[in-house]
Amino acid sequence: MIIYNVTTKIATEEHLRWLQWMREEHIPAMLATGLFSDYRMSRLLEQDEEEGPTYTVQYTTESLTHYQTFLDQYQQALRQRGYEVFGDRFIAFSTVMEVV
Repeated sequence: MIIYNVTTKIATEEHLRWLQWMREEHIPAMLATGLFSDYRMSRLLEQDEEEGPTYTVQYTTESLTHYQTFLDQYQQALRQRGYEVFGDRFIAFSTVMEVV
């Protein structure tokens, strides 16, 4: 099992709108690729929130092949949509993990 983890710091004044967008648009679009079977969203605690809260979303997929297909076919368009909606009001980075 592979976990694709995306960590995002979103501006305080945008975070409620971002959460709604994630739940209603972005996460459903990720799952609609057919490459991820589940997700979990969390808010990081004990973080400096002066510039806004930090969230993680972990998407599970069955293989690195599925993950690579996501990168090749979907990631750029889904990422671009986030910039269209929120511009420079967030910063995000991703990591990939293997369940052991």
